[in-house]
Amino acid sequence: MHINDIFQRDSITLSFEFFPPKSDTGWEALFRKISDFEALGPSFVSVTYGAGGSTREQTHDLVVRLTESTSLDPAPHLTCVCHTADEIQRILDRYAQRGISNIVALHGDPPQGMLNYDRSNDEFKYAIDLVKCIRRFSERGRHPDSRGFGVGVAGFPEGHPDTPNALKDLDHLKAKVDAGADYVCTQMFFDNRAFYDWCARCDLVGIKVPLVAGIMPITSVKTLHRMAELAGGTRFPAPLLKQIYRCQDDPEAVKRVGIHWATEQCRDLIDHDVRGIHFYTLNQSDATTEIYRTLGAKDSADLR
Repeated sequence: MHINDIFQRDSITLSFEFFPPKSDTGWEALFRKISDFEALGPSFVSVTYGAGGSTREQTHDLVVRLTESTSLDPAPHLTCVCHTADEIQRILDRYAQRGISNIVALHGDPPQGMLNYDRSNDEFKYAIDLVKCIRRFSERGRHPDSRGFGVGVAGFPEGHPDTPNALKDLDHLKAKVDAGADYVCTQMFFDNRAFYDWCARCDLVGIKVPLVAGIMPITSVKTLHRMAELAGGTRFPAPLLKQIYRCQDDPEAVKRVGIHWATEQCRDLIDHDVRGIHFYTLNQSDATTEIYRTLGAKDSADLR
């Protein structure tokens, strides 16, 4: 279903992110969890994408398998890094032929092991270039939906690590929306005040598309440190760190603290009429399911 139809249907969208497993064991583990995710009735799901060929085919395979064997509506990520225009066209053609309705257009990180990768040979330097490419593809009538692909882009409530100037960062986001993005999904954050302030600033510069809040419960100390590495601009509030450090030697206690914090974030976001919540699941359904249960919901319909 086109993302604009999803936002029209659902007063609050609840969505999940998966990553393509790298082994047969990982695929089996994910699909043992899929029924749990399906039972929660998400508005849509997204599938991450590895640059430099690391998980490109796996992304396509996972999207196709979700489409054909589950009730989930997948939106694959697509990145600029390590791509020519012809490669992007072929990827879009494959998704269009499979009836995939939506794409998440991202700048992307350098492939692992290629930290000094020279981007001068990449066809698309920024996510806005990819958004424009997807729009041109759609305008040529190469998608079965006359509107073409629905397009999502990333937003950074606490600032983009590559753009310290917060005003320029908003200008870049506005340019992506003006180029044809249908909605914005944020990087994970742990302080809702930062999200609300960012939403107000988006409104001031004329960004009127739905803004979806990215939530990721901390389930271990290792996960905390990994988040800090991957999401350079993300701030961890002192009260959250205090609770985690207090019980850092008790893995189950750390998990309870992280899930409780994320649950309270979701409760507050829903009370403030957030347009959508996107859960970074790490392919694990337990934390997301626990958040739903604690909020008194058996599925997404109960949260709208």
